[in-house]
Amino acid sequence: MRRIAFVAGAVAGALALAGCGGSDSGSGSDAASAKAAPGEAELSVGDAYMPQPVSDMAAGFLTITNEGGADDRLTSVSSDVAGQVTVHETVDGAMREVESLDIPAHGRLVLASGGNHLMFEQLKRKPKQGQKVSVELRFAHSDPVTVEIPVKPATYTPKHGH
Repeated sequence: MRRIAFVAGAVAGALALAGCGGSDSGSGSDAASAKAAPGEAELSVGDAYMPQPVSDMAAGFLTITNEGGADDRLTSVSSDVAGQVTVHETVDGAMREVESLDIPAHGRLVLASGGNHLMFEQLKRKPKQGQKVSVELRFAHSDPVTVEIPVKPATYTPKHGH
């Protein structure tokens, strides 16, 4: 199986200019992606942000779009800013850590405030508004993706996307 590798470093700048718009609002051309063969996942990442942390933990939000013909799963996340990054799902207002989240073929995995999200635990430093946090996303079938997540104000609410 051919593996897909890409880096979404331009996402942070595109999000700032596009007001955190989704890939359908024009920021998709700035998010890195790769074409996949039929029957493979074709992943791209957009709408990424982290509210400035106010404690020793932080949340992270983003959208993973799969335009390929195969399902994939987000299986783990790491960042040099945190001792541990965990994946959480929210069901009926209660969050819980999960081992993975599905990314359907021709679909999306949306990590948004009040829903599924990333938790940055044991922060080694508290990122400030305007900085970027490097995050590596790992998947069941696709190669890892590194994303530069912009740090927004603690009270930030996106106007589009999430």
